[in-house]
Amino acid sequence: MLAISRTLRATDIARVACSRLSSSIHRQQTAYGTSTRFSSTTPAYKGHIPLNWFENAFLAAGSAVMSLADPRRGDMIAALGETTAGPSLPRLRDRMLESAEGRKVLKDRPRVNSATIDMNKLAQYPEGTFGRAYVTWLERCGVTPDTREPVHYIDDPELAYVMQRYRECHDFYHCICNLPVNVESELALKFFEFVNLGLPVAAISAAFGPLRLNSQKRHRLFSEYVPWAFRCGGSARSLITVYWEERWDQNIEDVKRELGIWDPPEARWSRPLSEAKAAAEKRRRETAPQSS
Repeated sequence: MLAISRTLRATDIARVACSRLSSSIHRQQTAYGTSTRFSSTTPAYKGHIPLNWFENAFLAAGSAVMSLADPRRGDMIAALGETTAGPSLPRLRDRMLESAEGRKVLKDRPRVNSATIDMNKLAQYPEGTFGRAYVTWLERCGVTPDTREPVHYIDDPELAYVMQRYRECHDFYHCICNLPVNVESELALKFFEFVNLGLPVAAISAAFGPLRLNSQKRHRLFSEYVPWAFRCGGSARSLITVYWEERWDQNIEDVKRELGIWDPPEARWSRPLSEAKAAAEKRRRETAPQSS
């Protein structure tokens, strides 16, 4: 009971602290206008909120507590990822610069949302292609690509895009690794991401996330999924360098072989694959171009 009480008090303190910091930032943005946050600091891109070292550390600690207390707080998880990124983002950018495909991503800076990706067009791709597999995965998991928080706390615009790219491609990683959206699968992917990409937020999630699992699921995570994540994530090509949007028409099995990815142990899905394929096929028929 004492441990639970302390956890609740820490959560309450973190909630108040994050709320006050957010309110303080908002007040200063209002006072100084949208172009400046402090009198000596100018935002580097739209939505950028510059932080000094103390604010960054304060927000990192508070968002860590809040994220662990309520994993549904996407804004806190996003803040944690940005405030703890450190030298990992420059390393990821360097990996992208070493790859022709990665350099093209940095040059074009594609975004992943329903405004930039035509889901109806993807549904027209043949069964077995990456584009069709992605639409089917979205249908099966009941999610959309519009849930990712924008980056606010990364000072360098190019590094901010690298973080945004990682965030928006997360569902592609789920799809290519054949993992659904549930706690154990998400943790398996976090282990994979940490080994493959080296982002601290993935390590934090992998370290503390298993506390939310019961003993049976935790045992399976560490005995089956974690070994897969370390082997596959360590040997696979760095996924941050992949221009996914130019691979819609490729056979998904060919893409997996090229990237060095193989399926993890069978996961627990909330919806049968047959239903998701039927939904994707229905979308294809309804949106197919009418022949003259």
